[in-house]
Amino acid sequence: MTAAPALSSAGATLPAHVRTAFGVNDVEPRPVVWAGRRAWHCGDVLVRPVPDNVVAAWSAAVLDGLEVDGVNLARPLRSSDGRWVVGGWAACRFIPGFVEPRYDEVIEASVRLHAATTAVSRPRLLDDRDDLLTRSAAGAFGERRLTLDPATGGELYTQLAEFRKPIQLVPQLVHPELFGAVLFDEHGVPALIDLVPCWRPAQWAAAVIVVDALAWGGADEGLPHRWTHLEEWPQVLLRALLHRVALHAQHSEASPQTLAGLQRAAGAIGPLL
Repeated sequence: MTAAPALSSAGATLPAHVRTAFGVNDVEPRPVVWAGRRAWHCGDVLVRPVPDNVVAAWSAAVLDGLEVDGVNLARPLRSSDGRWVVGGWAACRFIPGFVEPRYDEVIEASVRLHAATTAVSRPRLLDDRDDLLTRSAAGAFGERRLTLDPATGGELYTQLAEFRKPIQLVPQLVHPELFGAVLFDEHGVPALIDLVPCWRPAQWAAAVIVVDALAWGGADEGLPHRWTHLEEWPQVLLRALLHRVALHAQHSEASPQTLAGLQRAAGAIGPLL
C-alpha cells in the first residue's frame, strides 16, 4: 500500500491562498491522514496545518539540508515568496507509506536519524520552554520535582524514580515523538515528515519508542531486551518510562484505567533495571 488514506472532504478546506503560495492551484487537493495527521495530498506535494509556526519553520530549515542513511525525508517546500510556513500551513514532497508496527525498524530509524543530527545546534526555541513535554522530561531526568496524582501515575512514578542513577550521556538534538510518526513504503523503507525538537541523549529517544510501543502498540516484551547494546540502556529506558508516566499523570483525561499500558511497559522494563 502506497497511498495515504483519504478522508471525507466534509468540513475539510485547504485555503486558496495557501494553494497559491505552494503552487498547487492546478491540482485537486485530497484530504488524507498522513502519519496520523490531517493533510492535503496535491499531486507530489503534501500540504498540512502546523500547530507551531516557529517549530515548523525550524524543522523545515533543518530537514532541507539533512541526509539520513536509510531513511527517506519528506523534503520541505518553500512558498512562492520563500517562506517555510504560510498562515499556519507548511508543505513538503509527498512520500507514500503507512504507519506500521515495525518497532525494531522504527528504533533503527531513530538511531540513524540521531547519528545525522549530532551536528545540529541546540535551537534557541527550546530556551525557556515550559510545556508539558518539557516538564515531564525534566522530571524524568531528575532536573525538576513534579507533583503527580498517585491514582493516575504518581505512585508508579515515585516507585520507578528510586531506581534512577546518574548517567554520563551527552545531550543532542533528538526527535522524542517517533512512535507513530515513521512511515514505511512498499519496500519497507522508513520515512519521516518533520522534526520535533528536544535536547536529550539519542539513546533516550530510542527508549521512548520502546515505552510507547509496549504501552500503546502491543509490542512484544522482548523489545527492550533487543536493544541492550545501546549505551546506558537500562537508565535511559527508566527515564523514558518516567517521562511517559509523568505525561500521563498530568493529562486532563488520565485515569487509573488509561494507566494500564504504562504499567505493562514498567513490567517489561523492570527486569533490566
